[in-house]
Amino acid sequence: MPRTRVVFYQEEDGWVPILEWFDELIPKARVKCRFRLDRLRELGHELRRPEADSLRDEIYELRVSLQGINYRMLYFFHGDTAAVVSHGIVKGRAVPPREINLAIERKRKFLQHPQRHTYEE
Repeated sequence: MPRTRVVFYQEEDGWVPILEWFDELIPKARVKCRFRLDRLRELGHELRRPEADSLRDEIYELRVSLQGINYRMLYFFHGDTAAVVSHGIVKGRAVPPREINLAIERKRKFLQHPQRHTYEE
């Protein structure tokens, strides 16, 4: 199975929300989140619970738990071979609808101008 290209959503001004979120995490959480991104690269559309889950409107979450804290990275697919990570959150019981809506809006912007909204490490 070919690897999935994982890129980060970037605003037009160059701001990359997920990178800022990573900077706010404790190191152990950051490592676990990066590992989950590697799993997304390996498995792409095949990644399932407990590592990933579908939310709604073709928005998915990468799931990481550490010491009772739930970290989530919201993403969507662009074609069959790329995943775009919108942003990350620390969640309570459920992912708030406003966070899903934000990912949907970023997906809309990304699909209009993929090159403008792509950040690759």
